[in-house]
Amino acid sequence: MNMVEPEHELDKGELFEFVVPGEREGQRLDLFLVEMLPDLSRSRLSSLIRSELIVVNGSSSKAANRLKISDLIKVTVPPPEPLKLRPQKVDFSILFEDDDLLVIAKPPGIVVHPACGHKDGTLVHGLLAHCKNLSGISGVERPGIVHRLDKDTSGVMVVAKNDRSHRGLVELFKSRKVKKVYHAIVVRRPEMRKGCVSKPIGRHRTNRKKMAVVERGGRDAVTCWTVLEELPYNMTYIEVRPETGRTHQIRVHMAFLGHPVAGDALYGGKQLAKQLECITVNRQCLHAHSLSFQHPVTDEPMEFVSPVWSDMQIILEKLRQLDNQ
Repeated sequence: MNMVEPEHELDKGELFEFVVPGEREGQRLDLFLVEMLPDLSRSRLSSLIRSELIVVNGSSSKAANRLKISDLIKVTVPPPEPLKLRPQKVDFSILFEDDDLLVIAKPPGIVVHPACGHKDGTLVHGLLAHCKNLSGISGVERPGIVHRLDKDTSGVMVVAKNDRSHRGLVELFKSRKVKKVYHAIVVRRPEMRKGCVSKPIGRHRTNRKKMAVVERGGRDAVTCWTVLEELPYNMTYIEVRPETGRTHQIRVHMAFLGHPVAGDALYGGKQLAKQLECITVNRQCLHAHSLSFQHPVTDEPMEFVSPVWSDMQIILEKLRQLDNQ
């Protein structure tokens, strides 16, 4: 395999050249490049192809085009676009860090990405302040958010620090090889000690802020749960294991079952606050307790645990005290 060392120029980024050997004849262009440039994600390479920054024998090509022996492929990777965000100090705990990954415990009340109404103080702002040398992910110089927690959900998150780990983590999540365990307080008591719900989730028909179980047009979603503890006032402490990663998945599925997460104003879980004036519930009682996966670069098995957040722990303790009165 012939490859020219990348040229480093501030205005042009990097240039790679490959000559296709006989054993790679007939392979798709994008699949060939995924193997040759493992630090770039497939979506990033597709974007470069569409932008005509990847050419074959001097001409533009398509991702699905089949290669021929001795084809000359030139890849121009422009420098990452600067992220127009000011790094800020944002509160989060670091559970693990190496050159590829950052695993954190996110407090409740922090939005992951900047959005309308949340221009400052997001997790991304905090990651930019912490990570001084971030690689370009999807063409933008920013931390690699590969999964999200809702603003008022606390717990474990993993962040990619370079394109190679970003691509690996995306594949792990996509192939359902990341084990996610949540803890939640829900309204009312399930009839069974454990169970699973498999219902597609899509955008709510009338409330665009909500997701919902839908008959058509949704994406497959599977959530399994186990009762950990029965609490007074018809509340239940459960462990939840989502097998997929849809927006608001746990909140939507538990509400669909008639057991909304306590404190969840969007999906009907505010009953706890109404019933117990002595207990202040400022957010949905949902916590990402643990993440287990293989390191996307070293293949080392990894597991990270974040104990239930202090505000949720206080609610549990007060409910247990009421049970003993």
